[in-house]
Amino acid sequence: MSLPQDLAPSGPLRASINLGNPLLARRDAGTGEVSGVSVDLAAELARELGVPLELAVFDKAIQSVEAVAGQAADIGFFAIDPKRGEGIAFTAPYVLIEGAYLVRADSPLHDNAEVDQPGHRVVVGQGSAYDLYLSRHLRQAEIVRAENSQRVVDDFLAGGQEVAAGVRQQLQSDADRVGGVRLLPGRFMVIEQAMGLPRSRPPQALAALADFVARCKASGFVAQALARHGIRGASVAP
Repeated sequence: MSLPQDLAPSGPLRASINLGNPLLARRDAGTGEVSGVSVDLAAELARELGVPLELAVFDKAIQSVEAVAGQAADIGFFAIDPKRGEGIAFTAPYVLIEGAYLVRADSPLHDNAEVDQPGHRVVVGQGSAYDLYLSRHLRQAEIVRAENSQRVVDDFLAGGQEVAAGVRQQLQSDADRVGGVRLLPGRFMVIEQAMGLPRSRPPQALAALADFVARCKASGFVAQALARHGIRGASVAP
C-alpha cells in the first residue's frame, strides 16, 4: 500500500482539529474560518501527499480523540497521554506547552505544590490533557470538570472553586479579561503536543507521519507557524 493510502485511505486527508486549545487552532468569530498551527500542519501534509484536505472541527479534545481513535478522521493533534494512546499512535512531539494553575487574587495558595490538599477543588476542561494528567496525579484535591477548556475560568468563578487549571496562555488571557485572579508561578506539567493517527493503521503510516513531523521541526515550519499565528509561550519540541 502506498503512503498516501496508508495515511488517507478514503482519498482525502481527514484531519481532526481541536478548538479546545486556542494556541493551536481557533475559529474566526466573523468568518467562521478555522486556522492555526495544527491547520497549517494538516494542509502541508495533504500537499505533500497530493490529496485534498478535509477538516473535522471539534470544540473539545475528547471529541477530537474519539474521531481519530474511531477512524472517523485520519490524523489529529493531541497532547501525548497514555489513556489516549490506547486508540491513537503518536509521533514525537512538535510543540511543548505549559500547564498552569489559576487562583483568585486573595487565595492563600502561592505554590503549585499547595494545590493537592483536602478541600481544594480544581476546575479543568473535560477530557483535556490536564484532566487526564491531574486525574492520575492529584491524590487529595477534587477535580471539577467544565464542559470545555474555554469555560474553565468562568465556571471556576461562578462555582466558587479554589483552583482552575489549563494552558498557561489561555489562563492568562482569561485573567486579563475577568480580573481579580492570578496565575501561580511555574508550571504543574509540560504538555507534549504531537500528531497522531488510529492505532489500527499499519506501522509504515506512523513512520511516515513521524518523519513528516521531524522534517517540519527541522525545516523551521513549526516555528514559522507559531510566529505567523502570534503564539507565545509555546516552544518547538527538541
